Amino acid sequence: MLVRRSTSVLRPLAFAVILAGAAVGCGDGAGNGSDTDRGAGGTQASAAARIEAVNKTMRETSFSSTGTTTAFEGATQKTSWDPEQGFRMEVSGAPQPDGGEMYCKDGTSYTSAPLFAAMLAQKGQQITVPERLFDVYVSSETGGDCAAFFALSPTGEYAPAKDTTVDGRKAVAIEVASGPANDTYFISAEAPDHLLKQEASRDGRTSTTTYTDFGMEMTISMPAEDKTMTMAEFRTAIGAG
Repeated sequence: MLVRRSTSVLRPLAFAVILAGAAVGCGDGAGNGSDTDRGAGGTQASAAARIEAVNKTMRETSFSSTGTTTAFEGATQKTSWDPEQGFRMEVSGAPQPDGGEMYCKDGTSYTSAPLFAAMLAQKGQQITVPERLFDVYVSSETGGDCAAFFALSPTGEYAPAKDTTVDGRKAVAIEVASGPANDTYFISAEAPDHLLKQEASRDGRTSTTTYTDFGMEMTISMPAEDKTMTMAEFRTAIGAG
């Protein structure tokens, strides 16, 4: 994908905010006080405690997800996670037919150059990616671990009116809202503590993601070292440095 060059200086992106599946924050994280009986297996648990339990399980368990994304209109995405091998996201259908990929391991993300450029364009920074860099991945520190790409916000509150069933499993709804952004997480009502589904809304765009393949064997390989560039190296390579 080629886009217009700009003299804007490239800056690290908060990938977990841009891509669907990201959490938004609000409130004090205490949950609503009336929902004290919504823990796994019928045990009592605050919303914050349930979120902590789900995040711990998801960090320690391999899984896959499929769904749409609020990042690009008409796009779909697939993700895979393995605690030892890392995280992989594949975007298809937009902003170009081939989409792009993003990986993360040990707190470092690697985003394919065309997808990286498209994400910058969403933030108002237009750049041109030379064809010779189409297979390059731009590395960036996430500022945390890779679980940020799927972790629930600790500020979520129970939304009992949205409780449902996902693939035959009873699911408890937890909602997080901030301005025009809204996430509803559907977590397993009974152990193990899995995130089963997420519905998101960002600036009028909506997405739905379902999580499956818990505990299954995954193969996730990070991009080869000779196919990665730091942010500074990428700036220089496209002439924006």
